Amino acid sequence: MATATLCFSSAKNPIEPSKFRPPKSSLSSYNKPNSSAITTSLSPTISLFPSSTRFGLVKRLNPFLCKSTSTVSTSTTNYEFLDGPTELELRLELGKYAINSTRDIFVDADESSLTVRVQHSGSLWTLMEATCLYDKIKPAETIWYLDDDQLVVNLKKHDPELHWPDIIESWESLSVGVMQLLKGISIYLVGDSSEINEKIAQELAVGLGYTPFTTKELLETYSQKTIDSWVIAEGSDSVVDAESVVLESLSSNLRVVVATLGGQLGAAGRADKWQHLYAGFTVWLSQSEATVIVVEYNADEDSAKEEARRNVQDGSQAYTNADVVVKLGGWDPNYAKSVAQASLSALKQLILSDKKLPGKKSLYIRLGCRGDWPYIKPPGGDPSTGGDNSRPIL
Repeated sequence: MATATLCFSSAKNPIEPSKFRPPKSSLSSYNKPNSSAITTSLSPTISLFPSSTRFGLVKRLNPFLCKSTSTVSTSTTNYEFLDGPTELELRLELGKYAINSTRDIFVDADESSLTVRVQHSGSLWTLMEATCLYDKIKPAETIWYLDDDQLVVNLKKHDPELHWPDIIESWESLSVGVMQLLKGISIYLVGDSSEINEKIAQELAVGLGYTPFTTKELLETYSQKTIDSWVIAEGSDSVVDAESVVLESLSSNLRVVVATLGGQLGAAGRADKWQHLYAGFTVWLSQSEATVIVVEYNADEDSAKEEARRNVQDGSQAYTNADVVVKLGGWDPNYAKSVAQASLSALKQLILSDKKLPGKKSLYIRLGCRGDWPYIKPPGGDPSTGGDNSRPIL
Protein backbone atom coordinates (compact mmCIF):
# COMPACT_ATOMS: atom_id res chain seq x y z
CA MET A 1 0.00 0.00 0.00
CA ALA A 2 1.58 3.25 -1.06
CA THR A 3 1.71 6.04 1.49
CA ALA A 4 2.16 9.77 1.64
CA THR A 5 2.24 12.14 4.57
CA LEU A 6 -0.14 15.07 4.36
CA CYS A 7 1.68 18.35 4.23
CA PHE A 8 0.58 21.93 4.34
CA SER A 9 1.92 24.65 2.08
CA SER A 10 2.15 28.35 2.63
CA ALA A 11 2.93 31.32 0.48
CA LYS A 12 4.01 34.09 2.78
CA ASN A 13 5.39 37.57 3.12
CA PRO A 14 9.04 37.83 4.07
CA ILE A 15 10.00 36.23 7.36
CA GLU A 16 13.03 37.02 9.46
CA PRO A 17 16.22 36.83 7.39
CA SER A 18 18.25 33.66 7.77
CA LYS A 19 21.01 31.77 6.01
CA PHE A 20 20.18 29.09 3.48
CA ARG A 21 22.14 26.64 1.40
CA PRO A 22 22.41 27.32 -2.35
CA PRO A 23 19.26 26.26 -4.24
CA LYS A 24 19.08 22.79 -5.79
CA SER A 25 17.71 24.00 -9.10
CA SER A 26 18.10 27.60 -10.15
CA LEU A 27 17.77 28.38 -13.85
CA SER A 28 17.06 31.71 -15.46
CA SER A 29 15.91 33.01 -18.81
CA TYR A 30 15.16 36.48 -20.12
CA ASN A 31 12.91 35.48 -23.01
CA LYS A 32 9.35 36.05 -21.98
CA PRO A 33 7.25 33.01 -23.00
CA ASN A 34 3.85 33.27 -24.59
CA SER A 35 0.90 31.92 -22.63
CA SER A 36 -2.78 31.71 -23.45
CA ALA A 37 -3.74 30.23 -20.09
CA ILE A 38 -6.52 31.73 -18.05
CA THR A 39 -5.24 33.86 -15.17
CA THR A 40 -6.32 32.94 -11.67
CA SER A 41 -5.37 34.50 -8.37
CA LEU A 42 -6.02 32.46 -5.26
CA SER A 43 -4.93 33.09 -1.70
CA PRO A 44 -3.54 29.99 0.00
CA THR A 45 -4.76 28.86 3.39
CA ILE A 46 -2.76 27.39 6.21
CA SER A 47 -4.08 24.43 8.20
CA LEU A 48 -2.53 23.27 11.45
CA PHE A 49 -2.20 19.79 12.89
CA PRO A 50 0.10 18.04 15.37
CA SER A 51 3.45 17.69 13.64
CA SER A 52 6.17 15.10 14.07
CA THR A 53 9.07 13.71 12.11
CA ARG A 54 8.28 10.12 13.07
CA PHE A 55 6.56 8.20 10.28
CA GLY A 56 5.93 4.50 10.41
CA LEU A 57 5.54 3.76 6.71
CA VAL A 58 8.19 5.84 4.99
CA LYS A 59 9.71 2.87 3.14
CA ARG A 60 6.73 2.51 0.83
CA LEU A 61 6.21 6.09 -0.25
CA ASN A 62 4.15 6.86 -3.28
CA PRO A 63 5.92 8.89 -5.96
CA PHE A 64 4.35 12.13 -4.70
CA LEU A 65 5.70 12.74 -1.20
CA CYS A 66 5.52 16.23 0.19
CA LYS A 67 7.75 17.44 2.96
CA SER A 68 6.31 18.46 6.32
CA THR A 69 6.82 22.01 7.52
CA SER A 70 6.40 23.74 10.87
CA THR A 71 6.61 27.25 9.43
CA VAL A 72 3.43 29.23 9.89
CA SER A 73 2.53 32.69 8.64
CA THR A 74 -0.73 34.57 8.97
CA SER A 75 -0.04 36.75 5.95
CA THR A 76 0.05 35.91 2.27
CA THR A 77 2.11 36.88 -0.72
CA ASN A 78 0.37 38.51 -3.67
CA TYR A 79 0.79 36.34 -6.72
CA GLU A 80 -0.86 35.44 -9.98
CA PHE A 81 -1.07 31.87 -11.20
CA LEU A 82 -1.69 30.69 -14.76
CA ASP A 83 -2.37 27.07 -15.68
CA GLY A 84 -1.36 26.25 -19.26
CA PRO A 85 -1.55 23.05 -21.32
CA THR A 86 1.95 21.90 -20.37
CA GLU A 87 3.38 24.74 -18.27
CA LEU A 88 2.56 26.79 -15.20
CA GLU A 89 3.32 30.45 -14.74
CA LEU A 90 3.71 32.06 -11.34
CA ARG A 91 4.06 35.84 -11.01
CA LEU A 92 5.31 37.22 -7.69
CA GLU A 93 5.24 40.88 -6.74
CA LEU A 94 8.72 42.03 -5.71
CA GLY A 95 7.20 44.97 -3.89
CA LYS A 96 9.65 46.88 -1.71
CA TYR A 97 12.65 44.85 -2.87
CA ALA A 98 15.04 46.74 -5.10
CA ILE A 99 16.47 43.91 -7.19
CA ASN A 100 19.51 45.16 -9.06
CA SER A 101 20.75 41.85 -10.42
CA THR A 102 19.41 38.38 -11.16
CA ARG A 103 22.12 37.18 -8.79
CA ASP A 104 19.92 38.48 -5.97
CA ILE A 105 17.17 35.96 -6.81
CA PHE A 106 17.19 32.27 -5.78
CA VAL A 107 14.59 29.83 -7.07
CA ASP A 108 14.82 26.43 -5.40
CA ALA A 109 12.62 23.72 -6.97
CA ASP A 110 12.18 19.99 -6.75
CA GLU A 111 9.35 17.71 -7.91
CA SER A 112 6.89 18.76 -5.22
CA SER A 113 8.12 22.02 -3.69
CA LEU A 114 9.17 25.52 -4.64
CA THR A 115 10.98 28.19 -2.65
CA VAL A 116 11.73 31.71 -3.88
CA ARG A 117 14.18 33.92 -1.98
CA VAL A 118 15.65 37.32 -2.67
CA GLN A 119 18.82 39.02 -1.49
CA HIS A 120 17.96 42.33 0.16
CA SER A 121 19.95 44.57 2.49
CA GLY A 122 22.60 41.90 2.91
CA SER A 123 20.19 39.12 3.94
CA LEU A 124 18.15 36.39 2.24
CA TRP A 125 14.39 36.83 2.54
CA THR A 126 11.81 34.17 1.71
CA LEU A 127 9.37 35.55 -0.82
CA MET A 128 7.43 32.30 -1.25
CA GLU A 129 7.65 28.82 0.21
CA ALA A 130 5.37 26.14 -1.23
CA THR A 131 6.40 22.89 0.42
CA CYS A 132 3.62 20.90 -1.26
CA LEU A 133 2.81 21.79 -4.85
CA TYR A 134 -0.53 20.70 -6.26
CA ASP A 135 1.21 18.00 -8.32
CA LYS A 136 4.68 17.13 -9.55
CA ILE A 137 6.78 19.34 -11.79
CA LYS A 138 9.98 18.81 -13.78
CA PRO A 139 12.46 20.82 -11.69
CA ALA A 140 15.26 20.71 -14.28
CA GLU A 141 13.03 22.64 -16.70
CA THR A 142 12.22 25.47 -14.30
CA ILE A 143 13.01 28.94 -15.66
CA TRP A 144 12.45 32.44 -14.32
CA TYR A 145 12.85 36.02 -15.44
CA LEU A 146 12.13 39.59 -14.35
CA ASP A 147 9.20 41.50 -15.80
CA ASP A 148 9.22 45.07 -14.43
CA ASP A 149 8.40 44.71 -10.71
CA GLN A 150 7.39 41.05 -10.98
CA LEU A 151 9.34 37.82 -10.81
CA VAL A 152 7.94 35.29 -13.28
CA VAL A 153 8.59 31.59 -12.66
CA ASN A 154 7.73 29.05 -15.37
CA LEU A 155 7.30 25.42 -14.30
CA LYS A 156 6.87 22.36 -16.51
CA LYS A 157 4.04 19.99 -15.52
CA HIS A 158 4.89 16.36 -14.91
CA ASP A 159 1.36 15.44 -16.07
CA PRO A 160 0.32 17.73 -18.96
CA GLU A 161 -3.29 16.53 -18.82
CA LEU A 162 -3.85 17.59 -15.21
CA HIS A 163 -5.55 20.92 -14.50
CA TRP A 164 -3.97 22.83 -11.61
CA PRO A 165 -6.48 25.01 -9.71
CA ASP A 166 -3.59 26.65 -7.82
CA ILE A 167 0.16 26.36 -7.39
CA ILE A 168 -0.13 24.75 -3.95
CA GLU A 169 -2.11 21.84 -2.61
CA SER A 170 -4.60 23.42 -0.23
CA TRP A 171 -8.16 22.79 0.85
CA GLU A 172 -9.42 25.16 -1.83
CA SER A 173 -7.36 23.71 -4.67
CA LEU A 174 -8.13 20.12 -3.66
CA SER A 175 -11.86 20.83 -3.44
CA VAL A 176 -11.89 22.09 -7.01
CA GLY A 177 -9.40 19.61 -8.43
CA VAL A 178 -10.75 16.44 -6.83
CA MET A 179 -14.33 17.36 -7.71
CA GLN A 180 -13.25 17.38 -11.37
CA LEU A 181 -11.34 14.10 -11.04
CA LEU A 182 -14.21 12.26 -9.33
CA LYS A 183 -16.57 12.87 -12.26
CA GLY A 184 -19.57 12.64 -9.96
CA ILE A 185 -18.65 9.35 -8.25
CA SER A 186 -19.70 9.30 -4.59
CA ILE A 187 -17.55 8.93 -1.47
CA TYR A 188 -18.14 6.57 1.47
CA LEU A 189 -16.51 7.09 4.87
CA VAL A 190 -15.82 3.92 6.88
CA GLY A 191 -14.06 3.26 10.18
CA ASP A 192 -14.62 2.40 13.80
CA SER A 193 -16.16 5.74 14.79
CA SER A 194 -19.56 6.86 13.53
CA GLU A 195 -18.87 10.33 14.93
CA ILE A 196 -15.66 10.76 12.94
CA ASN A 197 -17.27 9.41 9.77
CA GLU A 198 -20.14 11.89 10.10
CA LYS A 199 -17.93 14.89 10.83
CA ILE A 200 -15.59 14.29 7.89
CA ALA A 201 -18.51 13.54 5.58
CA GLN A 202 -19.96 16.97 6.34
CA GLU A 203 -16.64 18.69 5.62
CA LEU A 204 -16.15 16.82 2.34
CA ALA A 205 -19.72 17.49 1.20
CA VAL A 206 -19.31 21.23 1.75
CA GLY A 207 -15.94 21.33 -0.01
CA LEU A 208 -17.02 19.28 -3.04
CA GLY A 209 -20.57 20.55 -3.33
CA TYR A 210 -21.86 17.02 -2.73
CA THR A 211 -24.93 15.97 -0.71
CA PRO A 212 -24.14 14.45 2.72
CA PHE A 213 -25.91 11.36 4.03
CA THR A 214 -25.53 9.61 7.37
CA THR A 215 -26.71 6.02 7.50
CA LYS A 216 -27.16 6.27 11.28
CA GLU A 217 -29.59 9.15 10.87
CA LEU A 218 -31.45 7.40 8.06
CA LEU A 219 -31.79 4.19 10.07
CA GLU A 220 -32.92 5.92 13.25
CA THR A 221 -35.44 8.02 11.35
CA TYR A 222 -36.85 4.91 9.67
CA SER A 223 -36.98 2.75 12.83
CA GLN A 224 -37.95 5.54 15.24
CA LYS A 225 -35.36 4.28 17.74
CA THR A 226 -31.68 4.68 18.44
CA ILE A 227 -29.09 2.30 17.06
CA ASP A 228 -28.20 1.19 20.60
CA SER A 229 -31.81 0.30 21.46
CA TRP A 230 -32.14 -1.45 18.10
CA VAL A 231 -29.13 -3.62 18.89
CA ILE A 232 -30.54 -4.50 22.31
CA ALA A 233 -33.92 -5.39 20.88
CA GLU A 234 -32.94 -7.23 17.68
CA GLY A 235 -29.18 -7.76 17.74
CA SER A 236 -26.32 -6.23 15.77
CA ASP A 237 -26.87 -8.43 12.71
CA SER A 238 -30.27 -6.81 12.22
CA VAL A 239 -28.65 -3.35 12.15
CA VAL A 240 -25.98 -4.53 9.70
CA ASP A 241 -28.61 -5.95 7.35
CA ALA A 242 -30.67 -2.77 7.54
CA GLU A 243 -27.67 -0.58 6.75
CA SER A 244 -26.86 -2.82 3.78
CA VAL A 245 -30.32 -2.05 2.39
CA VAL A 246 -29.68 1.68 2.86
CA LEU A 247 -26.31 1.40 1.09
CA GLU A 248 -27.97 -0.44 -1.78
CA SER A 249 -30.42 2.43 -2.17
CA LEU A 250 -27.64 5.04 -2.05
CA SER A 251 -25.34 3.19 -4.45
CA SER A 252 -27.16 4.47 -7.53
CA ASN A 253 -26.75 8.10 -6.42
CA LEU A 254 -24.02 10.36 -7.72
CA ARG A 255 -22.33 13.27 -5.93
CA VAL A 256 -23.07 12.15 -2.39
CA VAL A 257 -20.84 11.67 0.64
CA VAL A 258 -22.03 8.86 2.90
CA ALA A 259 -20.99 8.44 6.54
CA THR A 260 -21.45 4.79 7.52
CA LEU A 261 -21.92 3.24 10.94
CA GLY A 262 -18.69 2.62 12.80
CA GLY A 263 -17.29 -0.66 14.05
CA GLN A 264 -18.97 -4.03 13.92
CA LEU A 265 -22.40 -2.41 14.16
CA GLY A 266 -21.98 -1.28 10.56
CA ALA A 267 -22.06 -3.10 7.25
CA ALA A 268 -18.59 -1.76 6.37
CA GLY A 269 -17.16 -3.85 9.20
CA ARG A 270 -18.34 -7.06 7.49
CA ALA A 271 -16.34 -8.26 4.49
CA ASP A 272 -19.41 -9.81 2.86
CA LYS A 273 -21.37 -6.51 2.93
CA TRP A 274 -19.19 -4.42 0.61
CA GLN A 275 -21.10 -5.08 -2.59
CA HIS A 276 -22.64 -1.61 -2.72
CA LEU A 277 -19.80 0.26 -1.01
CA TYR A 278 -17.69 -0.44 -4.10
CA ALA A 279 -20.03 1.90 -6.01
CA GLY A 280 -18.06 4.86 -4.66
CA PHE A 281 -14.59 5.74 -3.47
CA THR A 282 -14.19 4.50 0.08
CA VAL A 283 -12.06 6.30 2.67
CA TRP A 284 -11.07 4.40 5.81
CA LEU A 285 -10.64 6.81 8.74
CA SER A 286 -8.33 4.72 10.89
CA GLN A 287 -7.46 5.63 14.46
CA SER A 288 -3.87 4.57 15.00
CA GLU A 289 -0.74 5.45 16.94
CA ALA A 290 0.42 7.79 14.19
CA THR A 291 1.28 11.26 15.52
CA VAL A 292 0.65 12.89 12.15
CA ILE A 293 -2.06 12.50 9.57
CA VAL A 294 -0.91 9.83 7.14
CA VAL A 295 -2.70 9.01 3.90
CA GLU A 296 -2.45 5.81 1.88
CA TYR A 297 -3.99 4.38 -1.23
CA ASN A 298 -4.22 0.87 -2.58
CA ALA A 299 -1.75 1.06 -5.45
CA ASP A 300 -0.67 -2.54 -4.98
CA GLU A 301 -2.95 -5.30 -3.74
CA ASP A 302 -0.17 -7.47 -2.28
CA SER A 303 1.38 -4.64 -0.27
CA ALA A 304 -2.09 -3.60 0.90
CA LYS A 305 -2.74 -7.09 2.25
CA GLU A 306 0.65 -7.14 3.95
CA GLU A 307 -0.10 -3.76 5.52
CA ALA A 308 -3.41 -5.12 6.77
CA ARG A 309 -1.77 -8.09 8.43
CA ARG A 310 0.56 -5.80 10.37
CA ASN A 311 -1.73 -2.94 11.27
CA VAL A 312 -5.38 -4.06 11.37
CA GLN A 313 -6.86 -5.57 14.48
CA ASP A 314 -8.94 -8.70 14.31
CA GLY A 315 -12.51 -7.90 13.33
CA SER A 316 -11.61 -4.91 11.14
CA GLN A 317 -10.20 -6.74 8.14
CA ALA A 318 -13.14 -5.60 5.99
CA TYR A 319 -11.84 -2.02 6.11
CA THR A 320 -8.82 -3.05 4.04
CA ASN A 321 -11.23 -3.08 1.06
CA ALA A 322 -11.17 0.73 1.22
CA ASP A 323 -9.61 2.65 -1.64
CA VAL A 324 -7.66 5.00 0.61
CA VAL A 325 -6.72 5.13 4.29
CA VAL A 326 -6.31 8.20 6.49
CA LYS A 327 -4.59 7.35 9.77
CA LEU A 328 -5.35 9.55 12.75
CA GLY A 329 -3.49 9.78 16.03
CA GLY A 330 -6.49 10.25 18.32
CA TRP A 331 -9.40 12.50 17.43
CA ASP A 332 -10.14 16.17 17.87
CA PRO A 333 -13.14 17.70 16.06
CA ASN A 334 -11.10 20.90 15.61
CA TYR A 335 -8.93 19.02 13.10
CA ALA A 336 -11.86 17.76 11.03
CA LYS A 337 -11.02 19.98 8.07
CA SER A 338 -7.40 18.81 8.12
CA VAL A 339 -8.58 15.19 8.04
CA ALA A 340 -10.95 16.01 5.19
CA GLN A 341 -8.06 17.66 3.32
CA ALA A 342 -5.96 14.52 3.86
CA SER A 343 -8.81 12.45 2.43
CA LEU A 344 -8.99 14.62 -0.70
CA SER A 345 -5.21 14.46 -1.11
CA ALA A 346 -5.30 10.66 -0.95
CA LEU A 347 -8.21 10.45 -3.39
CA LYS A 348 -6.40 12.75 -5.80
CA GLN A 349 -3.31 10.56 -5.81
CA LEU A 350 -5.38 7.40 -6.17
CA ILE A 351 -7.22 8.69 -9.25
CA LEU A 352 -4.06 10.14 -10.79
CA SER A 353 -2.44 6.70 -10.43
CA ASP A 354 -5.26 5.25 -12.56
CA LYS A 355 -7.39 7.83 -14.36
CA LYS A 356 -9.81 5.14 -15.54
CA LEU A 357 -11.06 4.50 -12.00
CA PRO A 358 -14.03 6.93 -12.04
CA GLY A 359 -15.25 5.44 -15.34
CA LYS A 360 -14.79 1.96 -13.97
CA LYS A 361 -16.84 2.85 -10.87
CA SER A 362 -19.54 4.28 -13.13
CA LEU A 363 -19.66 1.05 -15.14
CA TYR A 364 -19.88 -0.98 -11.93
CA ILE A 365 -22.92 1.06 -10.89
CA ARG A 366 -24.61 0.75 -14.29
CA LEU A 367 -24.20 -3.05 -14.23
CA GLY A 368 -25.99 -3.24 -10.89
CA CYS A 369 -23.23 -3.36 -8.27
CA ARG A 370 -23.02 -7.15 -8.53
CA GLY A 371 -20.03 -7.50 -6.22
CA ASP A 372 -17.47 -8.17 -8.97
CA TRP A 373 -15.29 -5.20 -8.13
CA PRO A 374 -12.56 -4.65 -9.25
CA TYR A 375 -12.77 -7.36 -11.94
CA ILE A 376 -16.02 -6.36 -13.61
CA LYS A 377 -17.65 -9.12 -15.66
CA PRO A 378 -19.52 -8.64 -18.95
CA PRO A 379 -23.19 -7.55 -18.93
CA GLY A 380 -25.54 -10.47 -18.41
CA GLY A 381 -22.82 -12.61 -16.87
CA ASP A 382 -22.94 -14.14 -13.43
CA PRO A 383 -20.01 -12.79 -11.37
CA SER A 384 -20.23 -15.79 -9.03
CA THR A 385 -19.49 -18.32 -11.79
CA GLY A 386 -16.26 -19.17 -13.57
CA GLY A 387 -15.57 -19.99 -17.19
CA ASP A 388 -15.07 -17.66 -20.13
CA ASN A 389 -18.02 -15.57 -19.00
CA SER A 390 -16.12 -14.63 -15.84
CA ARG A 391 -13.33 -12.80 -17.61
CA PRO A 392 -13.32 -9.09 -16.69
CA ILE A 393 -14.14 -6.46 -19.27
CA LEU A 394 -11.91 -3.88 -17.56
